[in-house]
Amino acid sequence: MAEKVKLGLDVFLEHYVSDIQGKKIGLLTNQTGANAELTSTIRLFHEHPNIQLTALFAPEHGLKTNAKEGEKFSDSIHSATGITVFSLYGASKKPTDAMMEHLDVVVFDMQDIGTRYYTYIYTMAYMMEACARTGKKMYVLDRPNPIGGHVVEGNFVDADFTSFVGLYPIPTRHGMTVGELAMYFNEVFEIHCDLVVVDMEGWTRDSFFPETGLPWIPPSPNTTSVDMMLLYPGTCLIEGTNLSEGRGTTQPFEIVGAPFIDGEQLQDEVNALSLEGVRARAVSFTPTYQKYSGEHCEGIQLHITESFTFQPLHTFVRILALIAKLYPKDLKFLEYGSLKHPMFDLLAGNAKLRNTLNNGDVEEYLQQCQLDSNDFMKKRKAYLRYR
Repeated sequence: MAEKVKLGLDVFLEHYVSDIQGKKIGLLTNQTGANAELTSTIRLFHEHPNIQLTALFAPEHGLKTNAKEGEKFSDSIHSATGITVFSLYGASKKPTDAMMEHLDVVVFDMQDIGTRYYTYIYTMAYMMEACARTGKKMYVLDRPNPIGGHVVEGNFVDADFTSFVGLYPIPTRHGMTVGELAMYFNEVFEIHCDLVVVDMEGWTRDSFFPETGLPWIPPSPNTTSVDMMLLYPGTCLIEGTNLSEGRGTTQPFEIVGAPFIDGEQLQDEVNALSLEGVRARAVSFTPTYQKYSGEHCEGIQLHITESFTFQPLHTFVRILALIAKLYPKDLKFLEYGSLKHPMFDLLAGNAKLRNTLNNGDVEEYLQQCQLDSNDFMKKRKAYLRYR
């Protein structure tokens, strides 16, 4: 077995504590902030004789990642330490000046899952903005991209479609670590944060999470496995439709279905596409919450057969095009009155994908994805910190 990757957290505790000694520290984290022995970053900081932990910040899903998607929560007190936990998914997603008064330095330590939709990287960016605004220094303790750093896939977010599931023009699968993204955001989008990225040791770009030798802690309630995360750049698009993405089952983002779908037919039609690195299997399921709660659904589960060649976004664009062809009167794109655009468009980063699905030809969209991915590969090169 390969040697265990050393996290940015461990490197920070070994080499950087003297830089923050005597300063008030704010920690932006959740339950994924832990070392290889599963001791939480909160405990490691709170019990460290030379670290003065004065504030905690929690992103979407909360400090213990037990809040459901989109569920807001308020400030609270951390029971084990008595320290205030400021919610960054409640009244505001951005740290306020009043929150920042409690600290001199911010440390970010949280596991991302490698996809543009996932909100933790934007909470990090908002904290970088707050640090720049209030003159605070920020350390980002780097962690692996669990689906690797060797593949980039997808289109950029158009300017009119920015949201908390796509704040910046980056591809759907960006292939960067949180530390690399922090450097990229800071310079390319001119945040001007006084930023220090603490690198990992021993991580390589072609590694998936099981190869790191580290224990896996789910970053949110529906991040169940590496296969789920590798599917997520594609399956998350399902959230913007009236198809179930498997929330309320034991296989969220691995299965897709609805009451109007014939699972056996969809399985055969998808497998006939000969999509690389994946096979479809017919399934039946009954969600316990979210879409079609308590209703019998049929659909497919996607089984990854070759991780290195599997392209999740390309795969699900093809599957959605197939479903649109098979069920043109049944497939719907969800509208939310509070949103400027349909949720599907915010996830896709534009209206082009929805329009091409309605028109039955996704080739132009997929070509644009390739152009944007190639462009991003060039832009990100200066910010890559690992081989």
